[in-house]
Amino acid sequence: SGLIGFVIGDLFLFQAFVQVGSRISMLIMASVPPITTIAGFLIMGERISLLGLTGMLITIAGISLVILTKSSTDKKVKFSHPIKGLVYAFIGALGQAFGLVLSKFGMGSYNPVAATQIRIIAGIIGFTLVITVSKNWENVYNALRDSKAMKNISIGSLFGPFIGVSLSLVAVQYAPTGIVSTIMSITPILIIPVSIFILKEKVFPKEIFGAFITLVGVSLLFL
Repeated sequence: SGLIGFVIGDLFLFQAFVQVGSRISMLIMASVPPITTIAGFLIMGERISLLGLTGMLITIAGISLVILTKSSTDKKVKFSHPIKGLVYAFIGALGQAFGLVLSKFGMGSYNPVAATQIRIIAGIIGFTLVITVSKNWENVYNALRDSKAMKNISIGSLFGPFIGVSLSLVAVQYAPTGIVSTIMSITPILIIPVSIFILKEKVFPKEIFGAFITLVGVSLLFL
């Protein structure tokens, strides 16, 4: 779970942040609940209802509304953001979904904070191998010298891997993984005000509408 969720999931998610930004990346991450549902079906034998399948299609439609656009010249449908970034975000979603399912599968009644520690330790080992193989230690040392970046990353680490992940593991002990990931998928909605007022990004009405459609589709999965 730590290797798949933290290493694969977060590595590609942060690559997507660089390519397409946090708002679009987190919208694609809303595909985690459908992926989690499919993973739960394959790994844990959980059933998928007809309404759930409908929810998956609506979720895909909402995401497609945001990431696809029609060219004004040849009227062909194309991606509105770099394909590489969108692929990175989707791989990140796969990592998060399978990481969450494997967390519930392996954790049982184990303490969520202790389980988070195990996941983080596995993640540290995985990232150490990735950095060593890719020969990126120099970039790591340079990043550590950037005090502003390290401050923001430290705060993000507190609220993300520690508080966020720990509470998500508490949640999966008491609720199905699909429902937990559905509640966690409201991030694309919550991040819109942050994008507008803090990051000063231009948010188009189509993107807001697509985010709400995505949330409706995700919610249908577990009605």
